Amino acid sequence: MFRENHTTMSEFILLGFSHLGGSQRPLFGLFLLLYLVTLGANAVIVTTIVLDRHLHVPMYFFLGILSCSETLYTLVIIPKALVDLLARHRAITITACAFQMGCFLFLGCSHSFLLAAMGFDRYVAICRPLSYMGLMTRGVCMALVVAASFCGSAVSLVVTSLIFGSSVPSSGHLQHFFCDIPPVLRVTLPPGSPRQGVILALCALVLVIPLFLIVASYACIVAAILRIPSSGGRVKPFSTCASHLIVVTIHYACASFIYLRPGARDSSGRDTLVSVTYTVVTPLLNPVIYSLRNREFRVALYRVFERLCCPVLC
Repeated sequence: MFRENHTTMSEFILLGFSHLGGSQRPLFGLFLLLYLVTLGANAVIVTTIVLDRHLHVPMYFFLGILSCSETLYTLVIIPKALVDLLARHRAITITACAFQMGCFLFLGCSHSFLLAAMGFDRYVAICRPLSYMGLMTRGVCMALVVAASFCGSAVSLVVTSLIFGSSVPSSGHLQHFFCDIPPVLRVTLPPGSPRQGVILALCALVLVIPLFLIVASYACIVAAILRIPSSGGRVKPFSTCASHLIVVTIHYACASFIYLRPGARDSSGRDTLVSVTYTVVTPLLNPVIYSLRNREFRVALYRVFERLCCPVLC
């Protein structure tokens, strides 16, 4: 077995976008704008779901949890990235790096299982509509969220412990703008180490298991929709699933590129670019996709806006 003989150090240097030189300031402005819009959009979604009783159904319950998760997800990564875009010394302590990775893994893994829970909700709504309210009770919805959170926390604790459980090497430069798994593995574990194999296997399982559950749900949904005799009757079920499918596609396309492709450990520049997509762009796209494509939500948003603004106008 490989014996690590490393010198302990106290911090990593996040190289991030340092190669862009003077372009970092415009990038700071762009990231800050996207971040503020993301926070605002998710706040609008959660507020609308809480205040409008017509949205107190399982689908919007999961959407509210998803919005809260994405808000915390960006909070773990983006503020530090924004500071580093303006700073000369882009350091992060080992403890802070482990904390950031642990939170990122917990939220990211929970996100995957939450998407699977939303797929199950759509399956019950379309394939077993008469039993929907009896099956998708508040207790069942809470249990699914707790299960997703438990899976996320378990994977986070195991992976973070495997990576930071021993001393880190003397080379502490990360080719990234936050403590993601591939760049940290490059400087903490030797290629082919048993711990690295366990980490990569866990990452694969966290992506593959929820994806399998989502595919199984949608296989049943498609089979049920195809049994509907009229083409007009098939449109509504497909439209209720479209937003979820778009979000799942974006999430798994980015995550698979980072964690499942061969040679993921050896890439750096492309990983950073794709990471910008799923840490900055995707959290903004998700609320936009769910709100703009969903007429019921737009109507509820108008009702909430009218309720809050009318006393002021009067």
